[in-house]
Amino acid sequence: MASTPAGNRRTRVHVVSDVHGNARDLARAGEGADALICLGDLVLFLDYADHSRGIFPDLFGQENASRIVELRTARRFEEAREFGARLWGGIGMDRAAAIEKAVRKQYAEMFAAFPTPTYATYGNVDMPPLWPEYAGPGTTVLDGETAEIGGRTFGFVGGGLRTPMRTPYEISDEEYAAKIEAVGEVDVLCTHIPPEVPELVYDTVARRFERGSRALLAAIRRTRPRYALFGHVHQPLVRRMRIGATECVNVGHFAGSGKPWALEW
Repeated sequence: MASTPAGNRRTRVHVVSDVHGNARDLARAGEGADALICLGDLVLFLDYADHSRGIFPDLFGQENASRIVELRTARRFEEAREFGARLWGGIGMDRAAAIEKAVRKQYAEMFAAFPTPTYATYGNVDMPPLWPEYAGPGTTVLDGETAEIGGRTFGFVGGGLRTPMRTPYEISDEEYAAKIEAVGEVDVLCTHIPPEVPELVYDTVARRFERGSRALLAAIRRTRPRYALFGHVHQPLVRRMRIGATECVNVGHFAGSGKPWALEW
């Protein structure tokens, strides 16, 4: 368990999620706070709002990026995979090696922007095996673990559940539930994905339901943390709601807003 000392003064924590390449604002996200919490998705593979940004358009161009966004938005996932496979086959480049090289470049920039201290967990588009190479002494990476910040216990569960998108860090419902169980009772439960509540998982721009966790929802009802914080859904139908005694908050799409969500006590 990592910890920061809790004095008599008030504690302020800034929380970000879905950074997706926004290193410039990330470097300022901890200003005025005692700690920064990052709920994952540091990598920008493809920007659905600006098809010129990300690993995919860097490799294949904006026109092809727009086409794959069109297919995915229409939920034509099999066509999108076939289209992507044709593109990869046409450039004669090892797909895994090319993606890892691009991700490493982004991680070097993202982790360098983290203030001290930062507490971080993975998003569904992240590549956890690479994180130990880039997380400096001031960054604590947690997944299925807890940390004490300002006298409160924070639990962290990273990653997403399996979807047709097949993003890098999607895991089974059982593995995700085991991590939720390992965290146990905490004051603040920090995850990348939201609990499985329709209003919290529906993206109003993408016009689809993202995957939330039923195990997370059950844990919130059972353990009653003060807060459940998450991201993942960039334009949710509802950003904040109570589930019993717990305030559930989507901390926002940091790549778009550039502003952290603040928690003070």
